[in-house]
Amino acid sequence: MEDLGNVVALEHVNIRVPDQRLATLFYIKGLGLTRDPYLMTGVDNMWVNVGRSQFHLPTGRAQVLRGRVGLVVPDLKALRCSLERVAADLKKTKLAVSRGRGFIDVVCPWGNRIRCYQANSKYGPTTLGMVYVMFDVPVNSTKGIARFYTEILGAPARLRQFEKAPASHIAVGHHQTLIFREIAGRSTKYDGHHLQLYVGNFSGPYCG
Repeated sequence: MEDLGNVVALEHVNIRVPDQRLATLFYIKGLGLTRDPYLMTGVDNMWVNVGRSQFHLPTGRAQVLRGRVGLVVPDLKALRCSLERVAADLKKTKLAVSRGRGFIDVVCPWGNRIRCYQANSKYGPTTLGMVYVMFDVPVNSTKGIARFYTEILGAPARLRQFEKAPASHIAVGHHQTLIFREIAGRSTKYDGHHLQLYVGNFSGPYCG
């Protein structure tokens, strides 16, 4: 999805972590990302750069996003090696790594799912970035979600299948998408995780 509307960037995903040391091992040493050197440089929060986007990781009870974050990385082979190097230190956590066709699936020490893709022409010039956040949502909800983002936030939306399930795809930046994918059954209780979007026109959505 290339056409941009009023939402111009997927800025960050915020999830609490109970242990900053383990978070550093996973996000920095394992995923090969970098810590923001200027902001939140203390020991109770960490902002991790993923190209133009970030993970925000304040200390607290672990939060698990109901879905998955999609990243583009420059070298899947190097990523696999770096994850292998931290596996021993994270063996008592929920860390899991599996390979797919053109991607590596990773589960963070507290259960968050991340899918890492090899950078390619599909993502334009992006070699490192957060290209989507996918949310698991109830059956028959995607049309209403798409309508909200289009009518209230002014973001282009499309309804089409994602991984063999109905989904709404919302353009939220250059080669960045929110995907709301329908799943059957009861979802887990919302625990407070959030994301931040940048919009071009703030007053329009605010006034409704």
